[in-house]
Amino acid sequence: MTALAPTLQAFFTDRLIRERNASPQTIAAYRDTCRLLLDYTSGRLGREPSRLDISDLDNSVITGFLDHLETVRGNTIRTRNARLAAIHSLFRYAALRHPEHAATIQRVLAISPKRYERTLVTYLTHEETVALLAAPNLTTWTGRRDRAFLAVAVQTGLRISELINLTCRDIHLGTGAHVRCQGKGRKERVTPLTTETVKVLAVWLKERAGPPDSPLFPTGKGANLSRDAIEHRLTLHTTTATNVCPTLAGKNVTAHALRHTSAMRLLEAGVDTAVISLWLGHEQLDTTRIYLHADLNIKQRALDRTRPADIKPGRYRPPDKLLAFLQAL
Repeated sequence: MTALAPTLQAFFTDRLIRERNASPQTIAAYRDTCRLLLDYTSGRLGREPSRLDISDLDNSVITGFLDHLETVRGNTIRTRNARLAAIHSLFRYAALRHPEHAATIQRVLAISPKRYERTLVTYLTHEETVALLAAPNLTTWTGRRDRAFLAVAVQTGLRISELINLTCRDIHLGTGAHVRCQGKGRKERVTPLTTETVKVLAVWLKERAGPPDSPLFPTGKGANLSRDAIEHRLTLHTTTATNVCPTLAGKNVTAHALRHTSAMRLLEAGVDTAVISLWLGHEQLDTTRIYLHADLNIKQRALDRTRPADIKPGRYRPPDKLLAFLQAL
């Protein structure tokens, strides 16, 4: 057996699980990265994954794999960089165990993340939000479930993974109604619920009638909804809502866009960005500043408080024909 296989196994069992006590989401992300990398390298070298060695994963193979993610699999640059971060973590661990591969490892660790353009966040206006919440068919069980799901997503701004893992016991509808979830880094947080959301959840929980540890928004068979299922249902309801609110046709409405919508609603209400950061479970306050860039109203209010420059309007007069000829040479 080569050095790669036991090192890879020890990386997950010893480093991630035993030493770092990494979350299931982190382990799954690193697992998928390693699986994709081994599949790519195996196909490129014509060798089974279990027979690959650390020297086979040199910087040319890693850069080729990263390009493969973008060009063939259609991943974004941010996903590419996340995969690279997982690879770097693995190779830093391998450096301690196999100094004989130090040259290969150092060249891989020298691969830098790729820069990318930061676009403005996509969020829904009030009219678009109302149309989306009214889209589910309330005469069906799935429609009532989706209505409750959308209400919670828009109001709380929970991540899609946090929404998926919600159980019936995480919802408290009494005095000080709130939802409790575990976010990134195993950090628990509590998000208050509005009166409207409480009403929707009260009806849904009565119909759901599941044990406390059962999923709050289950499939028809009682299992947790998958990411793909949520995005599919969201696309379906967005299509329906577009008939009422045509502006939705030009937006990519995803579960994360609902999280952005929650943040923008708080920002438009005058809530401080530090509070919004706590609300969304951001580790750094800088992450919340993306919403300041997206809010045109804040920029307009700032412009209204400035003193306009004393600029006199004037009419353009072309230069002398002879001077214009010389200028054009």
